[in-house]
Amino acid sequence: MEFQTQRSSFWSQAQEKQTLVLKEIAGIKEILERIAKADQILENMTTALELLETEEDPELIQEWQRLDKEGEKLLRLFELNHLLGAPHDKAGAILMINSGAGGTESMDWAGMLLRMYTRWAEAQGAKVTLLDLQPGEEAGIKSATLSIALDYAYGKLKTEMGVHRLVRISPFDANRRRHTSFASVAVYPDLDEEIEIEIKESDLRVDTYRASGAGGQHINKTDSAIRITHQPTGIVVQCQNERSQHKNRATAMKLLKAALYQLEEQKQEDERAQEEAQKSDIAWGSQIRSYVLHPYQLCKDYRSDWESGNVAAVLDGNLDDLIEANLAAAAEGEKGKSAQT
Repeated sequence: MEFQTQRSSFWSQAQEKQTLVLKEIAGIKEILERIAKADQILENMTTALELLETEEDPELIQEWQRLDKEGEKLLRLFELNHLLGAPHDKAGAILMINSGAGGTESMDWAGMLLRMYTRWAEAQGAKVTLLDLQPGEEAGIKSATLSIALDYAYGKLKTEMGVHRLVRISPFDANRRRHTSFASVAVYPDLDEEIEIEIKESDLRVDTYRASGAGGQHINKTDSAIRITHQPTGIVVQCQNERSQHKNRATAMKLLKAALYQLEEQKQEDERAQEEAQKSDIAWGSQIRSYVLHPYQLCKDYRSDWESGNVAAVLDGNLDDLIEANLAAAAEGEKGKSAQT
């Protein structure tokens, strides 16, 4: 593949095709480097064990333990990447959050989820861009759209798709009663450079509106925010991140392309169950996970049966163990389907 890049014909191709090839080369190199590192760790551990058979050296024991931890960490990375083998898993992610049944309570809950995913992404070293934000009337948000620029962001965050349920003593209830709130999360792969999909202008309804924000210099004085409705499918996307209406429209079209692409993939793969889950009401009976803060502390995912009593840590963005558990559960489910067929 590197030989191809040395040809002048390669650089005369469309930039999108060049980018795809270069990304594939970088991915292969990364895997080869990881294999070479694993071989080196194994060789060093074998040498250390052979030396320890002849004499007991405390420093050598510490070195072997360090290598063992490093090897375990690398093995976990291999296992995780094996679980992230679907065609678009390595892509960045576009994540959308919508508040559901519960009014102010659910808007506040949607705001908490926005913070949770932002903190997770930033801890991974991702570039996080808030593309759209619709604030709640009293607290939280009605909806938000995030762009997360990070390798494998889509592969990991696709496990977060569905309805999230919160149970707590309401901070908005003077009688201190327990409330249940819902919010939904949708995740699309960020495939702007790779997507080839035709969208007819006649199928679109484009609305402009004034961007909302916290106030001051961040509030736009013109109708630069864009909302696009794809009328055949009912998909709605919006963007108010840029001050330019033209840039917001370009970003909204990118979101629409990603949403339509994923919808088409679902049809082709006959993933009707997932599709119905996305269309289900944001309310009882459709949740993928519960976060209980009262009368006890428990975060439980209903697909992998993963659970933790440290709900605060999860809400603070510590999602790696939860994501890996769901990836493993999904892989086991696919194995079961293959065995039945």
